[in-house]
Amino acid sequence: MSKPLNPLAIAKLLGPSNPKLDHLIRFLNTVRGTDKVLMFIQYWSKIVIFFLNKRMGGLGSKRIQNLASPVSDFRILLRYYGLLPMVQYMNYIEFHPPATPLALGIERLQNWCNIIYYPLEHIYWLGAHQVIPLSDDKTNKIGIWSCRFWAAYVVLEYGRLAEQYRCLKKRETGLLKRIKAGDVETDEDPEAEMASIKAERSSIFVNTMINSGYLPLTVHWSLEKGLISDVWVGLFGGFASIFQIYAAWRDTA
Repeated sequence: MSKPLNPLAIAKLLGPSNPKLDHLIRFLNTVRGTDKVLMFIQYWSKIVIFFLNKRMGGLGSKRIQNLASPVSDFRILLRYYGLLPMVQYMNYIEFHPPATPLALGIERLQNWCNIIYYPLEHIYWLGAHQVIPLSDDKTNKIGIWSCRFWAAYVVLEYGRLAEQYRCLKKRETGLLKRIKAGDVETDEDPEAEMASIKAERSSIFVNTMINSGYLPLTVHWSLEKGLISDVWVGLFGGFASIFQIYAAWRDTA
């Protein structure tokens, strides 16, 4: 007969090891994982607020907004040291360039977009919170220009993904031809190579979905009068957040 469980030892129910809990902790212990969870909350809260306002006369919407606003601020603060890894990556690709000159050129342009975007966003946030003395008009202009450089990055990302896909198809076609001709090298593992190609194709798809969620947002915030309503901002951002969480979860497996 088993002994009754001590209520103080209820954590024992998790078992001697719990891989999913370990994975969740690894995920949340990364800045990226935390940011994507907060991104999910930030954007989907806009949809919740929309339905509360439409169906329940705004009951509870103010409380949701009170949560969403500091979440948005915290995400910006998380990006305050974003220039450091960006400079590190700019250095990295010069010594470990991507597969083609076109891909390298696109990534260089993307990096410079980010180099301009990050400081502008930081100045915008400081001005909006009256940490530094900026007029509302100047603060808004800085915010708009920061988003224009983000929009440029997003447009360039489609080019980068297209070039990555072109190279992947070339690599896959070459492998299939070698397999069919029986011309596989002794140290080559076709199954592992095909698995790698499949994983990269999945990554391209996920990044395309993320980029497609970001594109209308960046265009919207790049225009002085905007383009879409807040609920559409929530839908596009929420869509991107789902794929962002998936990618961050996958990368911490």
